[in-house]
Amino acid sequence: MPAHSCLRPLLAIAGGLLLAAAPLACALAVDAPSIAMHGAPALPADFSHLPYTNPEALKGGKLAMCYLGTFDSLNPFNLKAGSTAQGLNTNVFETLMTRSLDEPFTLYGLIARSIDTDAARDEVTFHLDPQARFSDGSAVTADDVIFTFNLLKQKGRPQQRAAFSLIKSVDSPDPLTVHFDLRGLNDREMPMTLGLMPVLPKNHVDPKAFDDTSLAPPIATGPYRVASVVPGQRLTLQKNPDYWAKDKPIRRGMFNVDTVTIDYYRDANGMFEAFKAGLCDYRLETDPTRWTTGYDIPAVRDGRIIKETVHSGLPKGMEGFAFNTRRPIFADVLVREALGDMFDFEWIDAVLFNGLYRRTDSFFADSDLASTGRPADAAERSLLAPFPQAVRPDILAGTWRQMTTDGSGRDRRPAQAALALLKQAGYDIHDGLLVSRAGEPFSFEIMVTNRSQERLALAYSESLARIGVVAHVRSVDEVQYQRRRQAFDFDMMFGTWTASPSPGAEQRSRWGSASAAQEASFNLAGARSPAIDAMIAAMLSATSQDDFVAAVRAYDRVLLSGFYIIPLYHSADQWVAYSAMLRHPEHLPLFGLSNTSPIEYWWRKAP
Repeated sequence: MPAHSCLRPLLAIAGGLLLAAAPLACALAVDAPSIAMHGAPALPADFSHLPYTNPEALKGGKLAMCYLGTFDSLNPFNLKAGSTAQGLNTNVFETLMTRSLDEPFTLYGLIARSIDTDAARDEVTFHLDPQARFSDGSAVTADDVIFTFNLLKQKGRPQQRAAFSLIKSVDSPDPLTVHFDLRGLNDREMPMTLGLMPVLPKNHVDPKAFDDTSLAPPIATGPYRVASVVPGQRLTLQKNPDYWAKDKPIRRGMFNVDTVTIDYYRDANGMFEAFKAGLCDYRLETDPTRWTTGYDIPAVRDGRIIKETVHSGLPKGMEGFAFNTRRPIFADVLVREALGDMFDFEWIDAVLFNGLYRRTDSFFADSDLASTGRPADAAERSLLAPFPQAVRPDILAGTWRQMTTDGSGRDRRPAQAALALLKQAGYDIHDGLLVSRAGEPFSFEIMVTNRSQERLALAYSESLARIGVVAHVRSVDEVQYQRRRQAFDFDMMFGTWTASPSPGAEQRSRWGSASAAQEASFNLAGARSPAIDAMIAAMLSATSQDDFVAAVRAYDRVLLSGFYIIPLYHSADQWVAYSAMLRHPEHLPLFGLSNTSPIEYWWRKAP
């Protein structure tokens, strides 16, 4: 059957975002090779390759990658996946469909060659590619898909279990077809969520041992196989010469190198030294001081290492100190706002980062989805009307701004504002310490895992001392950090919430009420808010781009009003350094680079 037809919205670039000039939702997809969350896919059914890949890219050679952390498992899908080796997803494990990095949220067929869904998205059917194979040569069948679904529903990560448990039923009309009944969910993203489900081989995965950590090389459908493992230190991936999708348009110009070695470093400085020594071929830099001064080295001066600034159209997301509101000390929003006022961004940016950062003021900063600086429109106000106390008046009006200082490090205004809020919350200064009405000192711990976090936490701790708050900075190793994070065993910690141009179901695990008590969820703050839940539901049920944007902005306002995070900062661009032996396409993805970009669509030039 032909792909579905609908009016394709005109596309334009505005403010770094891909916007739909006519955001009309497609009615349905009938045996379609792709599906978009809103509107129509940008690429026609007969596209030859993704816009950011080079079908003429050279094949072969080796690529050396470096990641921060360690690992004790090669299974990224179970609850113990906090220390799984990075670099497995996409390269070793594949999903039914795959995203385009040039579009907000569009999936193109991979293991599933096509998708059927109705206008309401109350059901979805995936038609598997008959050529799809696991790395042992066995065919991918509907039984494997259903097996994987049921396994992840029972033993997968919390967000998978929560999503998959909502689905009424799954069945298989034939060995290459899988049908899911989604009636009653009112979740237009669920077909997309299922489309991003991995497929595991039923005959090679033992459900009883799925929870166990394992370093056994997995059997999967991806372009690479795990060739060797040095536990916690190194992973070597080898190109599968019989990779089933190597000639498919969705994979043309991708996965060009034959061998990928991934070394894991526990220390960020040690990893940078390895890069300078030529032990790593690629590095996304996040430290502005290092970017401006740390690359004055012979390898850069003589051209062996290339420095490049790359624009990314992605919303900048949120990084910050997360309050654990499960702790009574942080239960009061006035306390959280007061402590946030004491983060002296202007001084930190000038002294530590050479003034290269911007303060983050939204969970979707630098995008059309951000609410800050714009008043709520009628659609947003309608969504928020049932929750009159959920959004502060100044945040609703778009006039709220974060505390700013004169950058001297001695500005008294933040301390005055913070103490006024803390007094309302029942705290006061006695003998230089902030104490409660019961006389208990205000003291807590900031958990960090690397020197960059430690330096920032110490600077913040010194600011807090000015108002009598004692903040102990505790550095732990990566394994302990992940275990404590998963068990919510912390007072305050660094958190990162990357932003998508099409946020949706993943927000349940980040901020939904049900996730607050789910071990290993990303709801670090422990937020429980009917307003948050309602705004997530509005995002998932939106049928037009206008309704979707209104829901996301309203959601942003609710999160900002909760002061769950002390926002840090972001860069408008990405900083990347890489070996001069690497090449990338002239057209890079609209939504920027990732830690795995060289593995996916870069190549090594001829020696």
